[in-house]
Amino acid sequence: MSSKIHSILKEFWGFEKFREMQKEIIQSTLDGQDTLALLPTGGGKSICFQVPALAKDGICLVVSPLIALMKDQVENLKDRGIKAEALVSGMSKRAIDILLDNCIYGKVKFLYVSPERLKSKLFIVRLKKMNVNIIAIDEAHCISQWGYNFRPSYLEIINLREILPNIPILALTATATPKVVIDIQEKLGFKKPNVLQKSFKRDNIHYIVINDEDKMSRMLKIINKVPGTGIIYAANRSKTQEIAHFLQKRGISAEYYHAGITPEKRSLIQADWASNKTRIIVATNAFGMGIDKPDVRFVINLALTDSIEAYFQEAGRGGRDEEKAYAILLINENDRINLINRVEKSFPEKEQIKKVYFAICNQLRIAIGAGENATYPFNINDIKAQQNHNALEIYNSVKLLEQAGYFELSEAFYTPSRIKIEMNSSELYEFQIRHKKYDPYIKLLLRSYGGLFDDFSKIKEFDLATRSKKTISVIRKILRELHKLEVIIYEEQNNLPLLTFLQPRVDSKHLRLRNEIYDIRKEDALIKMEAVINYAFSNDTCRSQLLLAYFGDSNNDCGVCDVCLSKKRDKKLNSNQFEEIQNDIITLLKNTSLEPGELTTKLASKHEEKNIRSMVQWLLDENIIKLNELNKIIIT
Repeated sequence: MSSKIHSILKEFWGFEKFREMQKEIIQSTLDGQDTLALLPTGGGKSICFQVPALAKDGICLVVSPLIALMKDQVENLKDRGIKAEALVSGMSKRAIDILLDNCIYGKVKFLYVSPERLKSKLFIVRLKKMNVNIIAIDEAHCISQWGYNFRPSYLEIINLREILPNIPILALTATATPKVVIDIQEKLGFKKPNVLQKSFKRDNIHYIVINDEDKMSRMLKIINKVPGTGIIYAANRSKTQEIAHFLQKRGISAEYYHAGITPEKRSLIQADWASNKTRIIVATNAFGMGIDKPDVRFVINLALTDSIEAYFQEAGRGGRDEEKAYAILLINENDRINLINRVEKSFPEKEQIKKVYFAICNQLRIAIGAGENATYPFNINDIKAQQNHNALEIYNSVKLLEQAGYFELSEAFYTPSRIKIEMNSSELYEFQIRHKKYDPYIKLLLRSYGGLFDDFSKIKEFDLATRSKKTISVIRKILRELHKLEVIIYEEQNNLPLLTFLQPRVDSKHLRLRNEIYDIRKEDALIKMEAVINYAFSNDTCRSQLLLAYFGDSNNDCGVCDVCLSKKRDKKLNSNQFEEIQNDIITLLKNTSLEPGELTTKLASKHEEKNIRSMVQWLLDENIIKLNELNKIIIT
């Protein structure tokens, strides 16, 4: 089997050897053992289930909470010549029928499902007929109430044990504390504990925290100093635009990225950055999942994240090629205050949460006792119009209702329009004869897209409108009519989050937020917040050590973070020398500028050259002095 998995790796991915821990995880799965794989961001988790699934007969069932990530992985597998499908919220019953039939009778090797689909009766009936070889649980920390981004629907996964009792489960995550590691295995019903873990330590990443009131100037200095592509994470959408324009005005190739941009533009921005046409992406946390660009040289965070898990994932998107990269957090005292306020606002009053639930149900016209398993596009502005509250308060209320098991809210993602012809060719021909009105449009579809009788095809209404010399609204109207007449299945494009009701609507007075959903999760959020503040504002413990300790890992000081470098400088100079040399340099530069060599020469009779150079570097790093355009040192 060893030679087989290596040949699969070579054939489909072009790699000669596995990364650290990948082979052990694959072998454990092939041996039929339930396995929890902990690999840091960029550690190659997907290969750990994709390779063994290809080595065995049957289909791999992949449970993932992120629709965008599922779509990316499915497209990636298809590009490699591997048949894969994704079953997500918002698909029509007929589309689901066709997809599941292909999984039972076709050659599909990977079926990606969102967790809420696991309790669908239609899915369960079809699943029993599938030859499943592995159950892969991506982002497995979501199953734990103590994990980052807890998802109640993940608790349904254990029910697969009854349907597929002898199929091994491979759970994968990049962010799990020791408490979460135990919880994942319990919640998935592992037959025995089995954790395969690569150290969370990333030797090639230099973690740096810089406290600076002028973040923009410091950010610019970093960008000019560190060559290569980078990611800058900003607090909100408007900030991404502001920062991108700031960089563009200074001749730096940068684009902003957030969920409010059109899907076409997002794809173009991402493609230009991936191919190095754009140097820097300035993004909200909407950017990053599923992005596998190996040569990111720096990741700069301009605001504190809500948890160490979130920061570790974002920082870990740098240096995936295992070459040197920098994870730089720029902070000031306001960041501490902003984070505390943000976490507090994440838990609206319980009465407000009930009002949001009531407004959503009314907006969607769902009667009490109805709505279970129904999915709707979710536009927060529609709810905002009914409520005298801001969008953030509504969003946080929805997230708590999700954790309480009332809703499932997908991330915003783009689904292009697609169609499939429901009739056979002779039935369609008879329909065209009887309905002359639709004949030219059906011919247009048949000329424009192939394989419509066999499977869904992505379409663009704009292209059809151009070819037929009609408006897009006319084309959509015709396609909707053909759908209603059951000639075609027409699924229209969507770029909104999807809200799935996990249980029938309840009267607002009967809505309950259990203690562990509200009070205990609020307490947990505050603990996570304190860990972030400790990481950002501590100046005496190695940054890498702080991160590793959070995840129950340990190692020696990294030697390359800002704290370790500061300690090295302190060892070279005692406090008296430090202050004396610093004062002498500042005094010298008060009324003049000097080349580095000149400055060293002027002070050489009083101090050792190595100590002067060390102090000059420290002052440069702290932005107390800088090099001007003539390469002379001046006071900032």
